[in-house]
Amino acid sequence: MADEIDVRRLKEMSLENGTIMAAFPTVHIISAIAAGFLIDTLKLDQICALDSNDFPPISMIYAKKPKFPARVYASEEHNIALFVSEFSPKPKVCRPLGRLILTWAKEQNCKKIISLEGLPTDKKIDGEPKVVGIGSTDSARKELEEHGIEQIELGMTVGVTAVLLNEGRWEDINVISLIGESQRDIPDARVAASLVRAVDKLFPAVKFDMSPLDKMVVEIEKRIKQVRSQAEPVIKPPAELMYR
Repeated sequence: MADEIDVRRLKEMSLENGTIMAAFPTVHIISAIAAGFLIDTLKLDQICALDSNDFPPISMIYAKKPKFPARVYASEEHNIALFVSEFSPKPKVCRPLGRLILTWAKEQNCKKIISLEGLPTDKKIDGEPKVVGIGSTDSARKELEEHGIEQIELGMTVGVTAVLLNEGRWEDINVISLIGESQRDIPDARVAASLVRAVDKLFPAVKFDMSPLDKMVVEIEKRIKQVRSQAEPVIKPPAELMYR
């Protein structure tokens, strides 16, 4: 089938009671920038490559090495796995991707899933960009409340994040979506930095090196925008996805 996701395992890791994170950008690349910082600072290893006939035919070149457009990184030390892509998945592939992540979480007996996303907003943002959350279960919503992360009362989200939240509620799996609010005049890197700070709150046992955060996310933003611009001829962005 065209929407099947081919999982190519590079190495095995045990992530019992761990956390899975997902960063598949829709409108903004904020989630991909935040994921890049987490991969670099936590020294996550690539354990899987993901491919599909519905993914763009591109190879991401990092450190002189070609990489599939969607990948999985992990660390047994931190008990974290991170699914990431720099491109925006087509709407038709979001369900297969979301269900793959949920299946993977159950196979690994992981305790929760955190999905990172960007949110375009017309509201005036003063100071640090705001990060809001959504929880699929009472337990997930309680965790957001305990860490002082404001929750969306009324609205909508889309893409892989939406699939994870819906299926998480249906299957009683703890899914937390962290969404960084952005305006046109706020750089993606600045919002991504706020997203990373929110992630840090949810991992009290993991010591994040936040000192290079602001500088690193700017460099990662430049890197991702460069590879996306080079891939633009073969990537047709999905119809504008808006949040209300």
